[in-house]
Amino acid sequence: MIHRRSVLALLASAGFCAHAFAEVAPQRSEIRDSLSKRFVDDGTSGTFVAYDVDDYFIVASDRVRSGEAILPASTFKIANSLIALETGVVDDPDKDVFKWDGTNYPLKEWNRDHTLRSAIAASVVPVYQEIARRIGTERMQKYVDLLQYGNRDISGGIDQFWLKGGLRIDPMQQVDFVDRLRRGVLSISARSQNLVRDIMPTMKADDAVIRAKTGLVTVDDPAAPGGSRPVIGWLVGWTEKGPQKKQTVFALNMDIREPRHVASRMTVARQLLADVGAI
Repeated sequence: MIHRRSVLALLASAGFCAHAFAEVAPQRSEIRDSLSKRFVDDGTSGTFVAYDVDDYFIVASDRVRSGEAILPASTFKIANSLIALETGVVDDPDKDVFKWDGTNYPLKEWNRDHTLRSAIAASVVPVYQEIARRIGTERMQKYVDLLQYGNRDISGGIDQFWLKGGLRIDPMQQVDFVDRLRRGVLSISARSQNLVRDIMPTMKADDAVIRAKTGLVTVDDPAAPGGSRPVIGWLVGWTEKGPQKKQTVFALNMDIREPRHVASRMTVARQLLADVGAI
């Protein structure tokens, strides 16, 4: 086992500007500039990091952006779900119901009652804001620290800190966090981790399954629907390929230069995952 400090040295020698993987011993790492072309071909820019679990192989599309920390936006719903279950704010992700508050939100899927499972699938921000308020600042800080999530800064409001507040996370840290969830080694109960792995949104790609959460970092824009405009899109998760369930953990973020880029996150991600043999 290579310790955290050793991993930092390895990544630094490979040119990664990022934090280390907790309790992971990557033997090889590579920066593959050719992966960046996928973003260019789609008329934007971005970054992609993948970790091949079986081969302990880390590959990234660039030397800089892969280590730049930004708001997690709705990718924090993974952590928020874990904390909700661990604190008892949610007991059963399929039975506990969060009532729609009657607000007419721009996204129609938000305008109904939700369970935790349906809320993470539809990325229902108001539900997760209510969850955060029920968790409260003290418990939220405790568990963000336990999860070693990003910079651990929850300043900016208990229901805003991952959207517009102080929380920041880089793609390498996203991969680290998701990998620890995948392996079930986070510093919380096995039950909470099992349940969140189960409710993660999934999609098929030939003989592979992609488990991933989206996120949109936004800026205030009175002319945009809902008063905000997306500027960066996230996709983080892991894949399971073939009968052997070969696993690859990944994180992508890209600039949303046109409205179509919101949807093309998945198209670009599929291309990149295919490039590294994950799907």
